[in-house]
Amino acid sequence: MRIVIVGAGYAGTMAANRLARRARGADVTVVNPRPEFVERIRLHQVIAGSGDAARPLTDMLDDAVHLRVTAVEKIGDGSVALNDGGELGYDRLIYATGGAPSAPDGAIDVGDLASARSAAGRVAALSVGARVTVVGGGLTGIETASEVAAARPDLRVRLVSDGEIGRSLGPAARERVVETLTDAGVEIENRRWSGDAEDDLTLWALANKATDLAVRSGIEVDPNGRILVDEFLRSTSDPRILAVGDGAAVPGSRMSCQAALPQGSHAADVIAAEWHDRAPEPYAVSFVAQCVSLGRRNGVVQHVRRDDTPTRVWMRGRPAAAVKEQICRGTVYSSRSGRSTWKPGRP
Repeated sequence: MRIVIVGAGYAGTMAANRLARRARGADVTVVNPRPEFVERIRLHQVIAGSGDAARPLTDMLDDAVHLRVTAVEKIGDGSVALNDGGELGYDRLIYATGGAPSAPDGAIDVGDLASARSAAGRVAALSVGARVTVVGGGLTGIETASEVAAARPDLRVRLVSDGEIGRSLGPAARERVVETLTDAGVEIENRRWSGDAEDDLTLWALANKATDLAVRSGIEVDPNGRILVDEFLRSTSDPRILAVGDGAAVPGSRMSCQAALPQGSHAADVIAAEWHDRAPEPYAVSFVAQCVSLGRRNGVVQHVRRDDTPTRVWMRGRPAAAVKEQICRGTVYSSRSGRSTWKPGRP
């Protein structure tokens, strides 16, 4: 069986390494436009200059997995066309391309490694009193504003959101986040961002787009370009294709490593079941927590129900920061080993 995995983020790397263990003898190839594995949940550290988020894919992938460093131009009927002029045939394909940059002109996207590195250079070069605006009041925006404010207390950092800050958290955790941001000197503005000439740097922390590869390939997608899937994560328009992570329209899911890892694991298990002539099991979403760092020594961890709604249980401060750091490290271990620490739920 020839298996092509498009994308080597959390979901794609997890799937590749799991298949290397569970479908021994299958031909597994990962196609990725860069030779690096990117810890997207650390990109705010890259921007602030407080950490790195990339490591060689050769250190992350099992020796049995082939790596092609190039982009996929189009997914065809049983084959993929590559930007380097090559072509790969497949019997099964895992679509793990992730999200796509969506920043408007004048802003820098915080969810992409290249743009995060560009933003880091801009932040480092800012003079005392310069103003940095982070757009987006979700967990990514909160972490970016907190990290920049902690690393550069001499800057004016502003967080702009047209909704409640940390609205996915419970009331007490949200209050703690706002209090911590305010104590760090971050200015919070609840309004829609429409551009501001006074900003020295604008960081875009809103993510709602997928890459356009599926659309270009004629695969059935939702309005945001995510592949529509069945209960096994198989494309509704081509069952040979399984979609996982930010590029998959999985009901009840959200864009996060906490969703990507179990989905990558499950897609590998579906293919491995076929490899061993077994019936696959359906996928069911199961979340555990929402974690947000507030600088290197502070954070909030919100316990959630399986459907990602917050409970009354949460933690804060240094213990929460320590938990968040262990989770970040755990995602790398899971991706590299093919062993998911977050198991899919069961209906």
